[in-house]
Amino acid sequence: MRSGRGKAIRGQNRGRGLEDFTEGLVRDVFGGGGYEKRCSFTGYNGKVGKCDFVVPDRQRQMILIEAKGYGATGSKMTDVLGDVNKIIDAKRPDTPFMLVTDGITWMRRISDLKKLVQLQNSGQITRIYTTKMAAQFKMDLETLKVELKIWGKAL
Repeated sequence: MRSGRGKAIRGQNRGRGLEDFTEGLVRDVFGGGGYEKRCSFTGYNGKVGKCDFVVPDRQRQMILIEAKGYGATGSKMTDVLGDVNKIIDAKRPDTPFMLVTDGITWMRRISDLKKLVQLQNSGQITRIYTTKMAAQFKMDLETLKVELKIWGKAL
């Protein structure tokens, strides 16, 4: 039992670390007041979704960002797909949805990775990023900021 609990705690710390990593990049682009974190939003047809970051805020979701570390929790990796699909189901079709992952255990669950890539290829996920793609993620956020005219709250 103890080893299982310890593994879950280490996984949660990895997940929080990925969220912190992602938040740092989001803050660099939108400032400290230009986004909300870990919140619910009401999207398409009144459907409610939860995600890690909403830009600029939950009332005006213009960009949705989820940080998912596959090895981050004691839950099944398939739960990652469930969480992603819930966001996709709730978001408006015109809202960019970006997924940041550590990819640590992808090689053990190629089928789940393929499903995420299919969601990206069909346009339901705008783009999937790994931590090694931080510069590209930040550049894409800066591009969206201009294209969507998101000036955010006062920094």
